[in-house]
Amino acid sequence: MSVPGFVTETDDDQAVSVSSDNPSTVTTDRMIIVANQLPLKAKRKEDNKGWSFSWNEDSLLFQLKDGLPDDMEVLYVGSLRVDIDPAEQDDVSQYLLERFKCVPTFLPADVLSKFYDGFCKRQLWPLFHYMLPFSTDKSHRFDRTLWEAYVLANKLFFQKVVEIINPEDDYIWIHDYHLMVLPTFIRRRFNRVKMGFFLHSPFPSSEIYRTLPIREEILKALLNSDIIGFHTFDYARHFLSCCSRMLGLEYQSKRGYLGLEYYGRTISIKIMPVGIHMGRIESVMRMADEESKVRELKKQFEGKTILLGVDDMDIFKGINLKILAMEQMLRQHPKWQGRAVLVQIVNPARGKGIHLDEIHAEIQESCTRINRVFGRPGYEPIVFIDRSVPITEKVAYYSLAECVIVTAVRDGMNLTPYEYIACRQGISGSESCSNVSDPKKSMLVISEFIGCSPSLSGAIRVNPWNVEATAEAMNEAISMGDGEKLLRHEKHYRYVSTHDVAYWSRSFLQDMERACTDLLRKRCWGIGLSFGFRVVALDPNFKKLSIDAMVSAYKRAKNRAILLDYDGTVMPQNSINKSPSKEVLSILETLCADSKNVVFIVSGRGRGSLSEWFTPCKKLGIAAEHGYFLRWSHGGVWEICGKSTDFGWMQIAQPVMKLYTEATDGSSIERKESALVWQYRDADLGFGSSQAKEMLDHLESVLANEPVAVKSGQFIVEVKPQDVSKGLVAERIFSSMAEKGKHADFVLCVGDDRSDEDMFEIVSSAISRNILATNASVFACTVGQKPSKAKYYLDDTTEVISMLESLAEESDTSPCTEESGVSS
Repeated sequence: MSVPGFVTETDDDQAVSVSSDNPSTVTTDRMIIVANQLPLKAKRKEDNKGWSFSWNEDSLLFQLKDGLPDDMEVLYVGSLRVDIDPAEQDDVSQYLLERFKCVPTFLPADVLSKFYDGFCKRQLWPLFHYMLPFSTDKSHRFDRTLWEAYVLANKLFFQKVVEIINPEDDYIWIHDYHLMVLPTFIRRRFNRVKMGFFLHSPFPSSEIYRTLPIREEILKALLNSDIIGFHTFDYARHFLSCCSRMLGLEYQSKRGYLGLEYYGRTISIKIMPVGIHMGRIESVMRMADEESKVRELKKQFEGKTILLGVDDMDIFKGINLKILAMEQMLRQHPKWQGRAVLVQIVNPARGKGIHLDEIHAEIQESCTRINRVFGRPGYEPIVFIDRSVPITEKVAYYSLAECVIVTAVRDGMNLTPYEYIACRQGISGSESCSNVSDPKKSMLVISEFIGCSPSLSGAIRVNPWNVEATAEAMNEAISMGDGEKLLRHEKHYRYVSTHDVAYWSRSFLQDMERACTDLLRKRCWGIGLSFGFRVVALDPNFKKLSIDAMVSAYKRAKNRAILLDYDGTVMPQNSINKSPSKEVLSILETLCADSKNVVFIVSGRGRGSLSEWFTPCKKLGIAAEHGYFLRWSHGGVWEICGKSTDFGWMQIAQPVMKLYTEATDGSSIERKESALVWQYRDADLGFGSSQAKEMLDHLESVLANEPVAVKSGQFIVEVKPQDVSKGLVAERIFSSMAEKGKHADFVLCVGDDRSDEDMFEIVSSAISRNILATNASVFACTVGQKPSKAKYYLDDTTEVISMLESLAEESDTSPCTEESGVSS
């Protein structure tokens, strides 16, 4: 059944990797850039027969080619800004592919409206800019039909990618929030494809993002990329926080790179603000010279100090806040009345955004009022340019402005300050640089809520909501001495000129290549339905445990050792009732009844609870508290395996743990006989993890001279004696069996967390140390698909129990005169 809003298994969209079936037809790598719009300009021919197309040289997608290798072929997939008649679409597609290497995606009018103006502009765009749909206007609330249109549009883009892709050779680079679920479509069809995603808008904090009803679908779709890029660390941090809180994923930093482990794949997180194209700016400045734009504006604003704002018409650009700050500056510093002019250029809105009419009316009213109060013949303090301004005119304004002001309340990047800095530097021989000896200087007043803010350390940063502070910053900027302006400009120009768009795209490609390398050497397969789909990537030597192969080895064996962890292995981690089920007890009883078996529960839990729970299993061995206490059967005595019996260190550790428990709601201390455990499973995930790291350092410091080990585990920090581990338990059991002349020739060792890795390590080396039979069949198995020293895995506790049941069915439970197992 095909359900709107869900990825469905259709004929053109099978969940298999076709990379091996479609051999590459090219020998060099290609880059397929996918974005909502192609970097093209289109206009109808004068005779109304056909279309004329040209590159849009101001498009970031066109400019980023400069950072890619010269021999890399670049193809584009995206939509056009114009409506093409269905009868002309095939011809246009053929022409654009041959002439521009562009593949247009034609969206039906109803889908386009719901996808772009509906879901993108009225739901994602506001939310990603920190605006919750509190309004009673229903058009702002989440609408599932708009989400379904968004998914359908992404699927149409995917179908165009399929038409041109060479899965083994091509890189795919997806851009921005319009196409956030596209990675799932592509990854499901091509498991090993090399794919990156870059978000050009802000990513909101988890408190905002978690209100989105399809929050997990989008996160999981993005995680089907190999690398995800953001402009700033703040945006990346918010994304990682969402992955942690909603998907339980933790990120790691390795040699300066951030990475998320996701089903055996490492998704790289790239933080790199985009830059401008210096060559394009310089060519536009020459065009402005030819058109005498600078000369015209110099004459118009002669004797005036120009402050400049250049913004899209959008609710988040804070245009009215800037105008009110100008009014405040004129009132607080009357010396600028008649001298300072704010030129505010407003680019037309890109789509049907929210509250545009109200914002426009508010700006007009403010301009009219301020000009009426402070204006005089020949002077208007606010020049409001509400039209599409040619880029040459814009550059001319940049060249003359003493200061550029950006007061956006939230913006992904905003390249206006970069363009201004480049224009103020000028080019040799241009009108704006008629006097070559003039020092180059520029000043910036920018909002602290925009993406370019962190990279412009010489700018005056403001909270745009504080109109008075913004007014003072504007006064400071235009009053500052030329020497200081010069130093700030030089610092900014060095950054802007070296961190251009080519630097950005080159850096992203290099990191994409590095991120994809690891995946190519792993075994991959896809699992999951709809947007729960993901690719599992595992080391070639790491396999799912074959029950048949293990049962076959079990039947052949004469002496078997079976070592099982408890929590997370035979008992689900999230179970509230921690006592074993009747099914588990029955299976263990059957396994223990076989005289060839030595069966142990090896757990971090205390001996009291384990002894009580497993009373029915008379021949079951128990290693409690990671092996500090060991008992070979129900009637046996508890042996103390740890060398230390002095627990004075607990008097040092417990007060430290108590301190953190009081400060961390949802955490608790468990005192065992040989160990102390601080658990924070019920605490806030982020805060609990932070407190655990801090506590680990604290305890290692105060216990440095004590014979203990401080270790972190799954939602726990544990302090235990140094000479105790599950690995030593395994070694002791194997050695005891060997001393009795019963070298184990079958070993099954199953566990799910870090403490079990000690067991797996001992098991892997036991044959070479002669404590196992030379022909032993060894099955070290972790629960869950994750990096491990075990060679095998099972997905969950259900599979573990099913596997043990298979062994129980093959066990010989008939009475035997020979002594069963091994005793101490």
